[in-house]
Amino acid sequence: MSVHKGSSSYDHENGQLLRRHYSGKPLAEKPYYVTSPIFYVNAAPHVGHLYTLILTDVFKRYHALKGKKAILCTGTDEHGMKVGTVILLEKIPEAQAQLQIERAAQKAGQEVRAFCNENYQSFEVLAKRADIQYDHFIRTSDPDHRFAVQHFWLMLKERGYIYTSKHEGWYSVSDETFYPPSSVHLTLDPATGRKYMASQETGKEVEWTSENNYHFRLSSFRDRLLDFYAKNREFVQPSTRMQDVVQQVTAGLSDLSVSRPVERLSWGIPVPDDTSQTIYVWLDALINYLTKANYPFQIPGREDSAGWPADVHVIGKDIVRFHCIYWPAFLLALDLPLPRQILTHAHWTLRREKMAKSTGNVVNPFMALDRFGSDVMRYYLVRDGGIRDDSNYDNEFIIQRYKDIQGTCGNLVSRVVRGKYWNVRRAVEAGIIDTDPGAERHKAALEELPATVEYWMGQLQPGAAMKEILKMLDRTNQYIDTAAPWCRKDKYGKHKTVVHVSLPIPSPQPLPQPLSTTTLAGKPDSIIYLCAETIRICCILLQPVIPGRMKHALDLLGVDEGRRMVADAVVGGDRSYGVPLVEVGTGQEETVFPPLRSAF
Repeated sequence: MSVHKGSSSYDHENGQLLRRHYSGKPLAEKPYYVTSPIFYVNAAPHVGHLYTLILTDVFKRYHALKGKKAILCTGTDEHGMKVGTVILLEKIPEAQAQLQIERAAQKAGQEVRAFCNENYQSFEVLAKRADIQYDHFIRTSDPDHRFAVQHFWLMLKERGYIYTSKHEGWYSVSDETFYPPSSVHLTLDPATGRKYMASQETGKEVEWTSENNYHFRLSSFRDRLLDFYAKNREFVQPSTRMQDVVQQVTAGLSDLSVSRPVERLSWGIPVPDDTSQTIYVWLDALINYLTKANYPFQIPGREDSAGWPADVHVIGKDIVRFHCIYWPAFLLALDLPLPRQILTHAHWTLRREKMAKSTGNVVNPFMALDRFGSDVMRYYLVRDGGIRDDSNYDNEFIIQRYKDIQGTCGNLVSRVVRGKYWNVRRAVEAGIIDTDPGAERHKAALEELPATVEYWMGQLQPGAAMKEILKMLDRTNQYIDTAAPWCRKDKYGKHKTVVHVSLPIPSPQPLPQPLSTTTLAGKPDSIIYLCAETIRICCILLQPVIPGRMKHALDLLGVDEGRRMVADAVVGGDRSYGVPLVEVGTGQEETVFPPLRSAF
């Protein structure tokens, strides 16, 4: 048995959850807390999971660079009928009806646990492969989560929000939810000709179910939810989905079934005072965000010390109803703080069609990471990933986007740090920026960049923030071409142009003449200093998206590891760099963005 500071532990000998123990000085402010949804273990990870994880990681890293304590929580959802069904279908291929699902629930126990113990690892490995700096990887089968869920349930019941009733409706095993008659329709499987009822929202098959279970008084929260939405208009992002949520709640809410008979669902958390019922999987799953924020053991007066309320829940658009309607209602019922914002991103398509394991139209994220590497995938998914609208995944797009950043950021770094006709350290020590109009405009744009990035990150649009940084780098390539620091006076006082471009990337146009040979010729240090400052600031701000490559770029520039925070990303904010911390090299392999191993 062991007790860890600031977390809960489990006494394996006595089978008891131990209360959390705390030590150390109180935090000065609430940590930044960002979460991904927890992922079902019934299927292998896909590129959508990778996209969600990367978005959460970008937010976490950015706020850490701002000097805040930042916490990222992710994990796996291991309860529900879906998991039991997977186990059964592996054992009995012909299983289709509810009878087989019931048998699967009866067979839960160790067999299903072994399945979960194996399958959750693929999501944990994916997070590590993608350089996700998670602080908590929760499993809903963990003892501390079970305790939190059962405590939450008892508090709901104590306040009168849970009652028993007969429930009839269309239930989807895949979606783990009931749908009203107005939300289902008869559809046809084109492959087999079989007709079946399906959800209009997700297309998943539903079946008519009648059972006695517990209900949550969701209908009583209509007005409170609408009032909350009105006061927090940016609660759901993007705004189009906020409008959808408001419309759904305005139309009215029905009470929510929050348990299933144990005969139908035994692989889950039992209702604490009624072992004949299992807690509804979505109520179980949503509480994971509280579990890792030390619920229900928060210190009085310091309830936010572990991060709650979450600053951002990052989710896919297919689970908006659960997170933006059900979850706020559950929290309001117990007078708990609501998350500050919920980012609902769009999906990835392949060949302009929805990705689906059943059709084989999927992208294996491990294969993509093997082929392109973590930084390339992070860059591509953030740059092209959709928040409001779906995006189409294509390897050709990845290659093209890589060439773009290779030709802007990569080429600029090489031109500056490998230049033969100037000394970066000398330029930084001098710290002089010309008063030439072109240099002044460039400096002004660079000074505004951190605030622009902060704005877009505050809008939960890291892709837009990154594009602003890339525009600055592209502008700097144009500036160095125009300013021409290689144009120097020879010993006779005449202008001599020496073209030196480090990377063998042919330019379609000849290098332009200097802006003003009178003011710029013979002053390469002032030009190089402004270019070096641009590289330094842009690479600091790009770290949350492309951590590995930006570390290399800052190493090449000689920026001390302790001077790479957002606070350092100001013009003139660091005069100590300029001596490379790593071997600069002369070939393409040593550059910030070396050639891809595979170009097709």
